Amino acid sequence: MVSQSRGAHVLVWEQPGLEDQRPKGYSGGLGTRHWVTFMLFLGMANAYVMRTNMSVAIVAMVNHTALPVDKEAVDTECGSVDPNKTVDTSSQDGSFVWSSTLQGYILSSFFYGYVITQIPFGILSKRYGARLFLGVGMLINSVFAFLVPLAAEAGYEWLILVRFIQGLGEGPIVPCSHAMLAKWIPPNERSRMGAAVYAGAQFGTVISMPLSGLLSAYGFSGGWPSIFYVFGLIGTIWCLAFLFFVSEDPESCPSIKETEKKYILNSLWGAAGSSSPPIPWSKILLSMPFWAIMLAHMGQNYGYETLMTQLPTFMKQVLHFSIKDNGFVSALPYLCMWLFSMFISVVADWMLSSGRFNHTQVRKIVNSIGEYGPAIGLFIAANTGCNAAATVAILAIGVGLNGGIYSGFKVNHLDISPRFAGILMAFTNCLANLTGLLAPIVAGYIIEGRPTQAQWRIVFYIAGGVYIVCGTIYNIFGSGRRQEWDNPAEDEALAKKAAAKKAEKVQRKAVNNQNEAETAQ
Repeated sequence: MVSQSRGAHVLVWEQPGLEDQRPKGYSGGLGTRHWVTFMLFLGMANAYVMRTNMSVAIVAMVNHTALPVDKEAVDTECGSVDPNKTVDTSSQDGSFVWSSTLQGYILSSFFYGYVITQIPFGILSKRYGARLFLGVGMLINSVFAFLVPLAAEAGYEWLILVRFIQGLGEGPIVPCSHAMLAKWIPPNERSRMGAAVYAGAQFGTVISMPLSGLLSAYGFSGGWPSIFYVFGLIGTIWCLAFLFFVSEDPESCPSIKETEKKYILNSLWGAAGSSSPPIPWSKILLSMPFWAIMLAHMGQNYGYETLMTQLPTFMKQVLHFSIKDNGFVSALPYLCMWLFSMFISVVADWMLSSGRFNHTQVRKIVNSIGEYGPAIGLFIAANTGCNAAATVAILAIGVGLNGGIYSGFKVNHLDISPRFAGILMAFTNCLANLTGLLAPIVAGYIIEGRPTQAQWRIVFYIAGGVYIVCGTIYNIFGSGRRQEWDNPAEDEALAKKAAAKKAEKVQRKAVNNQNEAETAQ
């Protein structure tokens, strides 16, 4: 499904009239690929529920009144602190006496497991398929959720181990979802389908935060344990349904209509199927479009973590208002991001189908909204003074605009290399998560002992600057075209070349062995 142009392969989706190449009798509408997208969306939501529920549960698990309390540094530029607002009116306290430092280790243990499995699962999913790794990995994550209450009672060491194993199980979710999208979704549908899947992250957070709070207060088995039992059961059901009712690719799916299968396979050109060509590591590492995605992803995670974890702290220390006191307000930014990501994804696909914009232009335009928007929001939030309402509004708008990244760099891996998209996402997501962990460390160092508006302004300016720099690098070096190192037409020639090199090496070794034998005689 390629045509020749100046000696280069032009992909079928880069040619005009792609819609005309749909199989005769194919009417569009909902199909098996939409079912796969929906299941991946639920999987992503489940992953983020498992990721965030501990941060809510640990508040009910810890006996706060038994902990030694140090006076927290606060700023008085916006007036003195009202003691009536800082008193915890809840009479409920947990049974675990864990210091703030230990709580940090417990909360972060999940992410260490999550990060270290990104690249291995990206490579394995390319070689052996993504479906099994994704389903089994998330099943491990869900089953071990049932063990969290038991592990907590046994000791914090066991709890850290269980959460670490949960993180290991969740490692495949992003690279394997990306690999499956590459096999199932035609290029001109990737913006909305990819955004739909990754928006599951915000959906899961919106569901997890208020529901975990309700279960913690009113749930069975003492409250907070019900969080892990309920979400563990839901996750297990999803994993079994995914493994039984979702296929690796259109070619192995028994229920897909033949017309839809032809439509997908014709548009992908070598992205689906069981072929597993050698991974061109050196060419990938020398590819500027890949590095553009990498830096955009790293900048996104740094800015996102600053935006979501540090603004509430700023509002508590400087504005004397905790955004976490209101469940709806806590979930509002994620809700805005989810809704905007759905809207902008439809706009992005319309831009592509209109023929007025190519993939490169669309990815850069939409990604600029997703990275420059939050940057501007951070710059404004740094100068809102003592206006708490304005800060909440900026938080919601800034995080909302951040939804543009799902139709920007987040699906760009699929454009430049459909067959290696899972591996590319594994690399960028791994380094991006490591970069995101730096955000609270940098912020903590800057505001330690002096949480003034001037110090917080530095935190916001750094995060906004990272957004702008990384977004600009993406706009300069990013591309929406499939790269020459992912060319199925060259697979046969590369395979013959590799086989000839291997045969030559074997022959050379045999000659050396024969010479050594003759010398010994």
